[in-house]
Amino acid sequence: MADLDELDTALLRELQADARRTNRDVAAAVGISPTTALDRTRALRDRGVIRGATLEIDLAAIGRPVQALIAVRIRPPSRRNIEAFRTWVAGLPDTLGVFVTSGNEDFLIHVAVPDNDSLYAFVIDKLTEHAHVADVRTSVVYEHLRNTRITPVR
Repeated sequence: MADLDELDTALLRELQADARRTNRDVAAAVGISPTTALDRTRALRDRGVIRGATLEIDLAAIGRPVQALIAVRIRPPSRRNIEAFRTWVAGLPDTLGVFVTSGNEDFLIHVAVPDNDSLYAFVIDKLTEHAHVADVRTSVVYEHLRNTRITPVR
């Protein structure tokens, strides 16, 4: 775990609120000079605490209004089969995210598709046709709420 002080935490809070803000704005918000803010932000990047910035897209606006979480079980559950499936499913154009999990399922896959027919095709024509997929359970997402601001543990 990274050793973060109050200034690091304040910078992270401001950058999580809007990563596109200028360094000058972030510095003013936390009460430090722009040079200090830039140096500390660079140090957070160098230490791997900040790994990049992402763009949030309205999925409905790009023709993908239907989201689902799909639980998948792989058989036999060997490292080779798990890693091959992980790589394959992560590369599919409908896949938003892949969680490798413990418990009854090996994966939880987050997808965004144009409609229910496309979701059905993704599950039936892609997932169940994969040689090592033993079980698939699909849950349609009605609403996706995301916390974009997380406070570091001290």
